Amino acid sequence: MRLRKPSGREKDEASIAMLAKLREQFYSSNISTVRQTAFNLSWLQEDGLDILKEGLLGDTPRRVRSAAAYGLRKMRGRMRKMAEDVLVEGLSHPDSKTAEIARNALIVIKKGKGAGRRPARPRPRPRGGNFEIKEIPDQSRQRKLPQRGRRPDDHMSQRH
Repeated sequence: MRLRKPSGREKDEASIAMLAKLREQFYSSNISTVRQTAFNLSWLQEDGLDILKEGLLGDTPRRVRSAAAYGLRKMRGRMRKMAEDVLVEGLSHPDSKTAEIARNALIVIKKGKGAGRRPARPRPRPRGGNFEIKEIPDQSRQRKLPQRGRRPDDHMSQRH
């Protein structure tokens, strides 16, 4: 059975339904769901940015604001700068908790860019030419032949 490609309008309807579902999950009472949804929204370009911005700057519970800051920190590509601008906007928010969440998120972003990180130490590489070739003696020549008149394990049974 071959699946047909959805038309442009069906794609829009599907994406609207998906965004509605994500928005519903974003305002959940379960912090794990909220945080995972914020991460998923970080991959959705403008639509995700709008929902995360609404979550950070709107009149929302603290878990939603902190998850929104997490989602904004995780934005990649061309949305990264816009997400940072939203966090900077959050610094001047009238609610002090929102400003604190935005400030902490910006600190984490700045640390990730290299501020405060030590440069990685290069690991010493083993040199290819510094090894010694040893000849392994033949095992059959190494064994001692038993002496005449004595069994090989005789020496263990004797008392000294």
